[in-house]
Amino acid sequence: MENQQKTALITGATSGIGYELAKLFAQNHYNLIIVARNQDELEIKQQEFKFNYGVDVRIISKDLSKMEEAKALCLEIDQPVDVLVNDAGQGVYGLFQDNDIERELDIIHLNVCATVILTKHFVKQMLGRGEGKILNLGSVAGKLPGPWQAVYHATKAFVLSFTTAIREELKDSGITLTALMPGATDTDFFNKAGMLDSKIAQDKEALADPAGVAKDGYDALMAGDDRVISGFKNKVQVNMSNLMPDSSVAHTMYEQQQPVDQEQQIKISHQA
Repeated sequence: MENQQKTALITGATSGIGYELAKLFAQNHYNLIIVARNQDELEIKQQEFKFNYGVDVRIISKDLSKMEEAKALCLEIDQPVDVLVNDAGQGVYGLFQDNDIERELDIIHLNVCATVILTKHFVKQMLGRGEGKILNLGSVAGKLPGPWQAVYHATKAFVLSFTTAIREELKDSGITLTALMPGATDTDFFNKAGMLDSKIAQDKEALADPAGVAKDGYDALMAGDDRVISGFKNKVQVNMSNLMPDSSVAHTMYEQQQPVDQEQQIKISHQA
């Protein structure tokens, strides 16, 4: 019960990896501040966590792709935050030349700018206490140039570099930063990104369990590790990519993430 009075702030906490992380913190007696866009979903999760785990749960509805709302979130939280989890993130699928620029800028704002805003605010708060933990949701995508998701992969490369750099700056402060790097995971990400017809999304057996990914991230965070690649296949993929020219990695990712061809779509529809 040593964590009874500690608080974890988790963005993107109503679904996917963020939701599974919130459950892990609640199971370990952390009070929660959970953030997402949908107020109704937040209220459902608030009651679930309170009933199942007996922890205090504060909910805040914000669209963190809007910078004024990300900044407002920092100002609204007037209590100590022991753990910050920057989980909220989105992608968009398609060729860069065809994608809507405003959608891509929203993704940059959410995946990059909101992470910077929240990390800066709560690092300053944690420095006053001389302790704290931050978990940033990176991705193996951050190590792999990603045609068909060029902007998303680039944002995750930023998250990895940013997390590693700030960790080094804070190495003697009592604050640790950890990057969680999952691969393709069975969440609503593909639906929201508009990539259900991509080869990678069609291969359901290859998708990781979000609960397992969250457990890898939670354990690494608590151990003070700098980063964790979740899943053996993802570790192999990243290690192999380190030995290949970036152009070759980009070509491989192009093949993996392109839409299934018309014949394959018909075959899948017949099997359904």
